[in-house]
Amino acid sequence: MELGTDKMTEKEKEDEYGAVRTYILKGMIENADKPIVICDLDYRIIYLNKMAKAMYQKDDSKPLLGTMLRRYFNEEDKSKLVMTIEWFKESVNNNKVFAFYDEARNTDVYIKAARNEDGELIGFYNYEELRSRETGREYDMD
Repeated sequence: MELGTDKMTEKEKEDEYGAVRTYILKGMIENADKPIVICDLDYRIIYLNKMAKAMYQKDDSKPLLGTMLRRYFNEEDKSKLVMTIEWFKESVNNNKVFAFYDEARNTDVYIKAARNEDGELIGFYNYEELRSRETGREYDMD
């Protein structure tokens, strides 16, 4: 069957587009120029993109995937993380918390909620924003 043709039922289209959408989203996240670490609600690391592996996983013999995120935090930061996740649970509108500023990289680091289609909290991830203004030319493809 051709993707998106009139011959497909709505369910077939949704299944097909869903698979393509998942494939594209994974490619976008994997190749992002920022580290992305995704955790489930048990604080277990369930995904690291290439950049996150390069930055945080210094030793391949000790993979971070599947480990508990909180084991890498001091007590104060563990408490802040738990408070953040509990705040995310309070409302579908609670989705982003500024965590810290990384001076060495001139980057603001946030914790963001991951929600399903119904707004239910299903996990969380880090998100980074560079503070410096882009100096490149717009749409420079040379």
